[in-house]
Amino acid sequence: MAARIKKGDKVIVLTGRDKGAEGEVLKVDPKENRVTVQGVNVIKRHTKPSQTSAGGIVTREAPIHVSNVAIADPKDGKPTRVGFEVRDGKKVRVAKRSGEAIDV
Repeated sequence: MAARIKKGDKVIVLTGRDKGAEGEVLKVDPKENRVTVQGVNVIKRHTKPSQTSAGGIVTREAPIHVSNVAIADPKDGKPTRVGFEVRDGKKVRVAKRSGEAIDV
């Protein structure tokens, strides 16, 4: 299955506690259908000190389900679905809202 959302994409959160938040995709887990978005779904972990880390309270982003985010349209920045087209012999992702290519 072709990836509709990839690392580095600008996405908008559609549902949940962080609804409306925008951020960049840091990590994609296709097996679990989850994405980690910068500044979204921030959690605090209380960690013990180890040889590599000092320990304490660590804040980081937790993954959210891919169905709860949508790619920001390159033209106007609003949420859009993603389609695929063949342009110049290459398969590219296309924003359904404006028809513009997402892959540059």
